[in-house]
Amino acid sequence: MKCQIGVIGSSEKEARGKQKAKSIGREIAKAGCHLLTGGCTGLPYAAIEGAKEEGGFTVGISPATDQEEHLKKYGYPIEGHDLMVYTGFGYKGRNVILVRSCDGVVATSGRMGTLNELTIAHAEGKVMGLLKGVSGAGEEFEKLAKKLGRPEGKIVTSENPKKLVQKVLQKLDEKTLKS
Repeated sequence: MKCQIGVIGSSEKEARGKQKAKSIGREIAKAGCHLLTGGCTGLPYAAIEGAKEEGGFTVGISPATDQEEHLKKYGYPIEGHDLMVYTGFGYKGRNVILVRSCDGVVATSGRMGTLNELTIAHAEGKVMGLLKGVSGAGEEFEKLAKKLGRPEGKIVTSENPKKLVQKVLQKLDEKTLKS
């Protein structure tokens, strides 16, 4: 089975860091992994675009109950996704399903929603890649994990999108070997 990597981060349409997010998506696709996002705009969608440039398979996990709600209520795209899963659980419920569906997650920048996804990933023992050099939830989460304990070696960081994806994949390989 192919590895499933989630890309999480700011869904703001004008979020800074789109090129790095796009690079992350490209690297995930080049590695032969499936890319999962919250089915939203912003940086996760930039990762979708990057993955599609490399012929990658992309999945959106939507907070909406159906396509109409996804488009109208949330204002989220369906283009670029090979598969869209409509959870009907709103943001928090969607976040749980998204993270649990992934082998690992890569965080770009983001705010409270991204922090929520990272705390779920931490609790679920997922491998987490945090993009350095961007402000937001990823950088804050690294500080919190160190301060509150139990990082358990599942967090990797890099300012370089390619290196970050490589580190996540390496950690996933180590995790598989230990199983």
